[in-house]
Amino acid sequence: MTVAITDSGTEDRRSLHERIAADLRDDIMSGDLAPGSALPSTARLKERFDASNATIQKALQLLKDERLVIGRAGASVTVREHRQRTMRPASYMTPAEAGQPYRWLTEAGKLGSEARSTLLDVSEVRPPADVSAALGIADDETAFLRHQVLAIDGEPVELVKSYYPAAIARGTALTEKRKIRGGTPALLAGLGLPPRLSVDRVSARVPTQEQYQALQLPSDLPVLRTLRVVYSDDDRPIEATVMVKAGHLYEVQYEFSPE
Repeated sequence: MTVAITDSGTEDRRSLHERIAADLRDDIMSGDLAPGSALPSTARLKERFDASNATIQKALQLLKDERLVIGRAGASVTVREHRQRTMRPASYMTPAEAGQPYRWLTEAGKLGSEARSTLLDVSEVRPPADVSAALGIADDETAFLRHQVLAIDGEPVELVKSYYPAAIARGTALTEKRKIRGGTPALLAGLGLPPRLSVDRVSARVPTQEQYQALQLPSDLPVLRTLRVVYSDDDRPIEATVMVKAGHLYEVQYEFSPE
């Protein structure tokens, strides 16, 4: 295997086709290769990367497996129209109006996509340590978990685990295995706990076995993990959600205003 040496002297021990796929992936995600556009010909890619035809084809297959490009042998390879989706967390915080779907579904629909949520489980559990800390509960205390997977145009895009303190959830629809019309923000607001502030902690991680399978990932490319804590009046934490999405297909956009 050829080992590449970077400008800093660090060795890149990935196979050549993996390095080629990484460079093309960056071109796609940065917009240099626009949605719907054709990738350079195999001849041009061979020249650019000083690689054999077989190596170029292996690199392109990686990108096809990642759902970034489409094409077949002997035909041009093009960038998928929905190569990368931009998620705007601020759009989902406001509770939906009475009788309306959860805002995640309506926001996806505005982009011309068909969105769907599937509730996998509702149970009383001991949350992960970082979730317990975020909710302000002891390590041995339980919370109610609502576990779902979100899909856009039939593809799983996000694995979601939302936790609610037992003192808030017990005796409410949060503990029932059924969808909540308008989403949990609307239900919490109806309980006198309107969402006032959301705080996100975003990290890139290697996917767990569960995440790999649920999101149908093609490889161990990093996932984006967000721990979102929602606060109501008096800075009371009312919800902590762990959201995981494929890092190579999604970016997160935050808007800020100077105070």
